[in-house]
Amino acid sequence: MKSIDLLIPHFKSQWRVVGMGLLSLIVVDGLQLTIPRVIKRAVDDLAALDADFGSLGVQAAFIAAMALFIGIFRYVWRRCLLGTARRLEAALRNRLLAHIQTLSADYFDTVKTGDLMAHATNDIQQVRMAAGMGLVAFNDALVLGAAAVGFMLYIHVQLTLYVLIPMPFIVLSTRLLGKRMHQRYRKVQAVFADMTEVIRERFAGIRMIKAHNSEAAAARAVKQTSQAYIAENIRLVGVTGLFFPMMMLLTNLSLALVLFFGGRRTILAEISPGDFVAFISYLNLLAWPMMALGWVTNLIQRGGASLDRLKSILEREPGIRNRPHAHRLDRVRGRIDFQSLYFSYGRQMVLEGIDLNVSAGEMVGIIGPPGSGKSTLLDLVPRLYDVTRGRIALDGHDLRDLNLSDLRRNIAYVPQEPFLFAGTIRENLLFGCSDACRSALARVVADAGLETTIRNFPHGMETVVGEKGILLSGGQKQRIALARALLVDAPIVLLDDPISQVDTVTGRLVSETIAGLVGRRTLLIVSHRLSAVRNAHRIVTLQNGRISEIGSHEQLLASAGYYARVHAMQELENAL
Repeated sequence: MKSIDLLIPHFKSQWRVVGMGLLSLIVVDGLQLTIPRVIKRAVDDLAALDADFGSLGVQAAFIAAMALFIGIFRYVWRRCLLGTARRLEAALRNRLLAHIQTLSADYFDTVKTGDLMAHATNDIQQVRMAAGMGLVAFNDALVLGAAAVGFMLYIHVQLTLYVLIPMPFIVLSTRLLGKRMHQRYRKVQAVFADMTEVIRERFAGIRMIKAHNSEAAAARAVKQTSQAYIAENIRLVGVTGLFFPMMMLLTNLSLALVLFFGGRRTILAEISPGDFVAFISYLNLLAWPMMALGWVTNLIQRGGASLDRLKSILEREPGIRNRPHAHRLDRVRGRIDFQSLYFSYGRQMVLEGIDLNVSAGEMVGIIGPPGSGKSTLLDLVPRLYDVTRGRIALDGHDLRDLNLSDLRRNIAYVPQEPFLFAGTIRENLLFGCSDACRSALARVVADAGLETTIRNFPHGMETVVGEKGILLSGGQKQRIALARALLVDAPIVLLDDPISQVDTVTGRLVSETIAGLVGRRTLLIVSHRLSAVRNAHRIVTLQNGRISEIGSHEQLLASAGYYARVHAMQELENAL
């Protein structure tokens, strides 16, 4: 297991608990190994006709006492070892989530949500099984197996050698099949991730599926991925299925050898009947270590494959992070300079040669046809992506030289597609809000035109909006996202099409609220509805990733360019 270093720190921090668990497990093994010795004495006494009710009662009480202690110590080791495995599971999941949140936006452009869900659930569960029951099975295979063989050697060496004849076959088969098991486990986990993503998409898009009467197509897609998952598991079973039948076969072969050769030695009085019964008891105890050897191989290979998948994510470095000596931001004025800026998604150039200086407190509108790079330009300001060439400066400092947390703390951002969590309206409004800004909640709700909307809900602010705000209209979600941004007292506000999904009256109210921020905050507003940007100090038109015109509302109307044409069309639409 090349990725075992992920687990070592956790086990080091829990070494006392793990040590107590292993010690309790060894005590249980020792007590189990003692019971056949008691049985041997009872059988020998019975065979010699020396047994009486008193001696049998003492021996029975001794076995009952050991059974009680076995139960107590078994509880201790399960609490310690399996509890440690559960805490490891939680620690790995928390570490995975914390690391994923540091990764850059371009990572999430390529990875599937279902794959991440599979990592956070199934992969971590497999690691937990390997670290918990895998450790138990390994200990039993080593300690219980070795001790059982030792007691059997003590009873009769030659008979023990007969029993050990199958052992080389077990070791050889484990070595041959182990690598193939690991490879097939990784394929199973990968297909499980694909299946999780397909099912997640169908659940998330259930309304679209029903609206297009595509239930049958959705069911076929899920069925296909399920069949692929089953096929990979069957291929895996083709390997793992050999282990347990092989263990049972070899164990029963050992039992047959003991019955034949051990029975003869008992008849010839080379060993006593009690030793013969004890030997068979030790053989039965040895059966579990032999099976555990196959099971622990199964668990470790499965856990190792999952651990490799987790490590590949945890070793991934975020593309956007703080430089070694990043500057802290104490006070932000809000001046933003785009200097010879170029940006591309892979080979596709999206923005080219952008030069734009935005003064502190200035309102700048950004318009342009779809795909011109408007939203991308906003995404570069909080460093969701980094520029390909050129630079963006905040108050004269390159964004890449600033502390990332400080930068984003000073920016309020409303994306084009607002995201709401499946909580209440109040929880969504207060997301990312410190205690200091909660007092402004009522004012911000009014500024965003939400007062009437919230009043009409039976539970008001405590109304649960459902997954992604499904109970709300597009305009209501947009206004909640806007209110959430206004609630954060940030000197820079980025608004991506803030009134695209609201009616004209509400749009006018929101535009007036935005205009009230002019002079107090630096505003960058992307919009397809020109009414949202007409009062801006300057309006920038982006076409094919370049600035094609820039000026005030009146200047752009006089230039008869893209802005003037769109304005004329929207005025005609409003008139009609």
